[in-house]
Amino acid sequence: MSLREALRHAATVLLALLCAAVLTACTNAELHKQEAYVFGTRVDVTVYGETRETAEAAMAEVLREFDRLHRAYHAWQPSELTRLNDAIARGEVATVSNELAAMLTDAGRLADLGDNLFNPAMGALIEMWGFQADEFVPRRPDPSALRAVLDAAPRMSDLVINANQVESRNPAVKLDLGGYAKGYALDRAAAILRAKGIENALINIGGNILALGKKGDSPWRIGLQHPREPQPLATLPLYDGEAIGTSGDYQRYFELDGKRYSHLLDPRSGGPAEATQSMTVLVTPREGAGTLSDAASKPPFIAGDNWRQYTRRYGIDHALRVAANGHIEVTRELRARLQFPSGTAPVTVVD
Repeated sequence: MSLREALRHAATVLLALLCAAVLTACTNAELHKQEAYVFGTRVDVTVYGETRETAEAAMAEVLREFDRLHRAYHAWQPSELTRLNDAIARGEVATVSNELAAMLTDAGRLADLGDNLFNPAMGALIEMWGFQADEFVPRRPDPSALRAVLDAAPRMSDLVINANQVESRNPAVKLDLGGYAKGYALDRAAAILRAKGIENALINIGGNILALGKKGDSPWRIGLQHPREPQPLATLPLYDGEAIGTSGDYQRYFELDGKRYSHLLDPRSGGPAEATQSMTVLVTPREGAGTLSDAASKPPFIAGDNWRQYTRRYGIDHALRVAANGHIEVTRELRARLQFPSGTAPVTVVD
């Protein structure tokens, strides 16, 4: 399966799940929805309990913001981020927007918490594996080039950020915010909707989801994608201010010689992490919940059997992992919220 086909399949499944689990009455006059394709995935915004005119104006502003963020922080098409990467490669100080400076500072903090298993400075590795391309061609990187990047050990802590001036102590730093920007966009969308007086909405960016309010008398209900089947692994209610993020080896990947190569790279080895099929984290209401739901799913995914120590570091008690062998592990707090379909394999509950 090509990367494009995999993305299309994942987007289709996610859309079907969301429509089945959330939009139980798609013709309901109080339910309004807009969709787009941004950040390399399908996004949709659903508003409940507003007039069509109010909902559509608010959703359109959210989608315009998504487009702005996509263009501003694209990792390989000309953008503010690529200009910063060019300056870093030349050993120069770059002047960036206040927004990007704040994003980089926050991403550095999250990277430190996760022992750099979440590492937006490793864009060179992502490029080597072919995941920075509009027209994807499956390939394995040259071992010597990969080793050179690993030896250079680019980290977010290499950046020196002074107000909106950014430089790097390490010229091997090449920034890619693909594991951060979707979550950041969730928070921006929530801020826009709240400013517009929207109290009940659901924002979905390729499976990274944030809830505002509820849907009528009930909470929003979502489905977690099964990493190997075209069906939900489980469903759960999502309450006001909560965000959920999933990292999965089924989201962006290619296959060569019968082996799956995921875009979720382990900065320690330089290759795709192989111990986990999917890792889901649910972030309870707090500032930056959307951003955290995106970034904090990466370290536990990569850590494999040691996943729980990383969710604890991020202050996350609701988490679920599907191991490489298909075994499901879930925290006690999240298990209490989940509904599994009949026939689901045994689930291990962890503290």
